[in-house]
Amino acid sequence: MYAVIKTGGKQYRVAAGEKIQIEKLAGATGDQVEFTDVLMVSNNGAIEIGAPRVAGATVVGEIASQDRGPHVIIFKKRRRKHHRRKNGHRQDLTSVTIREILTGGAKPAKKEAKPAAKPVEAAVAAPASEEAPAKAKAKAKDEAGAETTAKKAPAKPKAKAKPDAKKE
Repeated sequence: MYAVIKTGGKQYRVAAGEKIQIEKLAGATGDQVEFTDVLMVSNNGAIEIGAPRVAGATVVGEIASQDRGPHVIIFKKRRRKHHRRKNGHRQDLTSVTIREILTGGAKPAKKEAKPAAKPVEAAVAAPASEEAPAKAKAKAKDEAGAETTAKKAPAKPKAKAKPDAKKE
């Protein structure tokens, strides 16, 4: 199954799982993007052409990265006129991975939420022996000692050396 979509003034032939680079789209990496300007859909040999768009067809993708294209040099010259202009350009691009092609007004599947990270305190198990609390207390004392030494009077700023006067 493939589709032809229109975005950024250009047309792209896309299939599920493909990665394409298109004109810059707003969004961060991992955001879901829907393309509703679907011009044609081919589903197992059955081709559906829109006039101008296929009704109820949507292509869903995920932003893989925000990139910049190659550096293009624009050089203009008029012979015998001492006229030369040199410019450069890098186009902002978005890499999109196509997830699915939907027809018949189907809604895109919601992206699975990432599991929340466990708090550090909950991940630390209770000490198995009596030595562990003693080590923890010693470590806390070491850290407290380091903090007190660091809290001593701040270093005085050094005076700038004055340049020597020129001898005449």
